[in-house]
Amino acid sequence: MRRKITVFLILIMCYLLQTTVFQSLAFAGISPNLMIIAVSAFGFMRGKKEGIYIGFLAGVILDIFGGGLFGGNALLYMYIGYCNGYFRKMFYPEDIKLPMLLIAGSDICCNLVIYFFMFLFRGRFEFLYYLGYVILPELVYTMLITIFLYVIILKINQRLEMIEKRSAGRFV
Repeated sequence: MRRKITVFLILIMCYLLQTTVFQSLAFAGISPNLMIIAVSAFGFMRGKKEGIYIGFLAGVILDIFGGGLFGGNALLYMYIGYCNGYFRKMFYPEDIKLPMLLIAGSDICCNLVIYFFMFLFRGRFEFLYYLGYVILPELVYTMLITIFLYVIILKINQRLEMIEKRSAGRFV
């Protein structure tokens, strides 16, 4: 129960930071996607099953407060969490290369899906413009923030695992 509350609070904090602080720190209208960082990080730290749940929760938070088609973000972030969960066995807390690569891939995939459904279906074929002025700048900004936010999420996850092991050892 402690883990669920903590993850929920982390997602709410990421959403609030993404929509307030980082909107005012946006470069050319581009801000980092903190929800992708959180969903990806928890996906490969905790596995596919928790990646689905956390991705769904993050997507629902975005859908409720962001407007638009309800369920679209929930489905997208659920898939992102699930796909990152495949890399659980390759995850080592000391190595930051895999998390950076997975978060970058998740951000690119998320933006490509958004482009596909929001622009391409409407007949807007300026993919190179969208790539150069939205996808790549957001990717760079997200990667800069990932260096700091990932370490915080990793420490929180390690602390939760330590508490869970201690409480499980007490009942044995």
